[in-house]
Amino acid sequence: TSLLTVVSRLRNVTSEPTVGTEPSTCSFASGTVILTPSPTSTILALSNMAPGDSTTGALVLTNSGSLGLRYAMTTSATNVDTKGLAGQLTLVVKTIGGGCATFDGTQLYSGSLAAGAIGNPQTGDQGSDRALAAGANETLCFRVTLPLGTGDAFQGAATVATFTFDSEQTKNN
Repeated sequence: TSLLTVVSRLRNVTSEPTVGTEPSTCSFASGTVILTPSPTSTILALSNMAPGDSTTGALVLTNSGSLGLRYAMTTSATNVDTKGLAGQLTLVVKTIGGGCATFDGTQLYSGSLAAGAIGNPQTGDQGSDRALAAGANETLCFRVTLPLGTGDAFQGAATVATFTFDSEQTKNN
């Protein structure tokens, strides 16, 4: 009988509800994805271009956020006249390599300025997007050339190109 009494007492002790007055707190904070370009103004400009001329500029992209990110670049070009210079100019984008002046980095894009792109701005990794860890940066070198064989129809032509960078988190995406 004493064994049954012990079991019964244990049941009575463990089956009573416990009331506490100490609060439990939880804290949550989301991460950030912030892609910061520098400079934020014009990176390439050349007036009075002649066939065969080119200009090179650098753009530093910094992940100022707390999460790793991947980015893609697209280009929109506006011809300020009807001559179509954006489609005639060639664009090459490379990583910095030994420097933008030497233009010897890894090629990321080569083709028409009007269609300039790196990666794909759609959500998810398409394999050609560029990745940047939190706090990291990358310098891209841009070169625009008016091809040597450009004809007289492009004399006095002008265009403005805008490079747009879309970024997203790499974690769980």
